[in-house]
Amino acid sequence: MEPVTVVILAAGLGTRMKSRKAKVLHGAGGLTLVENVINTAAQVTPEENIVVVVGHQADQVRAALSHRRVQFVEQTEQKGTGHAVMMCASALRRSGLVAILYGDTPLLPASTLKALIDKQRDSGTAATLITTRLDDPSGYGRVLLNERGFVHAIVEHKAATPEQLAIPLINSGMYCFRADVLCRHIGEIRPDNPAKEYYLTDIVEILNRTGQTVAALEIADASELLGINTRVELAAADRILRRRKAVELMLSGVTIENPETVAIDAQVTIGIDTVVHPFARILGNTHIGEECLVGAGAVIQDSNIGRRVEIGPYTLIAASNIGDEARVGPFSRLRLDNEVGAGAHIGNFVELKKTRMGAGAKANHLAYLGDSNIGDKTNIGAGTITCNYDGAHKHKTEIGRGVFVGSNATLVAPIEIGDGSYVGAGSVITDPVPADALALGRGRQVIKEGWAARRKR
Repeated sequence: MEPVTVVILAAGLGTRMKSRKAKVLHGAGGLTLVENVINTAAQVTPEENIVVVVGHQADQVRAALSHRRVQFVEQTEQKGTGHAVMMCASALRRSGLVAILYGDTPLLPASTLKALIDKQRDSGTAATLITTRLDDPSGYGRVLLNERGFVHAIVEHKAATPEQLAIPLINSGMYCFRADVLCRHIGEIRPDNPAKEYYLTDIVEILNRTGQTVAALEIADASELLGINTRVELAAADRILRRRKAVELMLSGVTIENPETVAIDAQVTIGIDTVVHPFARILGNTHIGEECLVGAGAVIQDSNIGRRVEIGPYTLIAASNIGDEARVGPFSRLRLDNEVGAGAHIGNFVELKKTRMGAGAKANHLAYLGDSNIGDKTNIGAGTITCNYDGAHKHKTEIGRGVFVGSNATLVAPIEIGDGSYVGAGSVITDPVPADALALGRGRQVIKEGWAARRKR
């Protein structure tokens, strides 16, 4: 198979987004626009063969894609799409194929890109252009075909005659070229237009003039070619991408109730027979095992969830690992770097931060546990808090296995509580507690009989 290089044009300013951030760094479906396009390209060629043309906020775009193995070419002056491709001359092979895509078209599926490449391989033409028909093609360049069905010319909307404006076939700007042909002719594009820019569309006329042909790949679903220029179009793309993700998961064995209300990012994986309730958000690099339940309104981000885990409604989980058969929520918050062991219970209005809950441990009500290590089968009573911050530094709380911490206990870190010990309800604990001991840290109760009756009189 001929090698394929994919060039992604991502240098533009995107003024219509009305943003201080480069357009291609806005998000849809849980990824930046440009990373959606990279993921599509990576399904037809190795990442090392993907060239991203950067310009506006080039350093920020490079930083956002630093975890990818793509190449970068900088277009220091934005002089049009043809100029952007010219900047890639040193990065392009002189053999094989070159596909040209755009960093603001996140909806292009890999199947369409593969079809473009296959048609170019099979057609024997110099290039192939993706096109589609629109009921209202206003603003788009029109694709003119000759009697043999090849692309004769591309006419911009503002330069088209009334007869040409009636043509519904529009230019997507996405091509696949023979690499040798592109490298030989790209330098012939001239800025002979009022904007003094180098338009890639001019390559069609150049190729026809030299006796070569350009094929057209017409696709039925015009939404695949949607370029993002405004926040309205960004929201539309996000809806489409999330709908695609939900369909993919449901076809793989996941139940999603009211999928139109659920937001699931592109990278998320979910095991079979898991049920996701309405208005849940599952974000980032989250992986959920089989036979789980994700409650209504739950938000899970960058976390690993084991098998048969129950996540209650309106629970927030971030950057945490939840073991098999654990129960978390409803209304719990695991906000950073937590490890919840198998079969553990984290209940209503319990907050964890950098805490390890051992297997079978429980904190069922109204607790804050921060910077803590809690042993297997330990029970944390309602209202318990770990005082992990002294105003300058964070300190650890170590609680052993099988410990019973009574309600409303205050554990002042740094503190160690031994295996099998008890902490009395309402205690303030400041000193280490040995294993199997009872710790009490509260004032003695005083009864004054008749006091209430005398006060009432």
